[in-house]
Amino acid sequence: MVDIDNGSGSSAPRKRADARRNEETLLGVAAAAFITSGVDVPVRDIAAQAGVGVGTIYRHFPTRADLIVAVYRHQVEACAEAGPALLASSSTPHAALALWIDLFVDFLVTKHGLAEALQSDDAAFETLHAYFLDRLVPVCDQLLDAAAAAGEISPDMDAYQLLRGVGNLCIGAGNNPRYDARRMVGLLITGLRLH
Repeated sequence: MVDIDNGSGSSAPRKRADARRNEETLLGVAAAAFITSGVDVPVRDIAAQAGVGVGTIYRHFPTRADLIVAVYRHQVEACAEAGPALLASSSTPHAALALWIDLFVDFLVTKHGLAEALQSDDAAFETLHAYFLDRLVPVCDQLLDAAAAAGEISPDMDAYQLLRGVGNLCIGAGNNPRYDARRMVGLLITGLRLH
């Protein structure tokens, strides 16, 4: 009887882990599809790229809005989690900040259609902006504090203002091939350095 209990106990967590992996795969494929084709990409295309049936996507995400929200949250979480990891692995706090801001720029300029979807009347999107700020402003603040403590930047830099400035530099990046948002943001981050 102990063996049966151990066997059934180990299969349930495995299914949950499989379900999490499937969801992660779906979110990654959906994010890539949104980047290349926009948020209106057919769900069947996402399913085909993920190697699953359309029903699997709808089991995880009953509506397109649910899928968009999940992808957005997944990308925000990846960006948030990268901050401390970069701070721990980079040569300087300013280098970590620059790398993290680069990830943030990737997030902003590759949202193809997400901004418009977020402006819709769908209730599923109402809390996403606050979620975005709640998760990313503290990470940016941590990176700025570390860079200021190392004497690399002025201690009076505000995380919200920096992220807003970066966001403003990224507006229209996809509409004009002559405009290089990443270069402009790079100049901004370089300009934060005290020496």
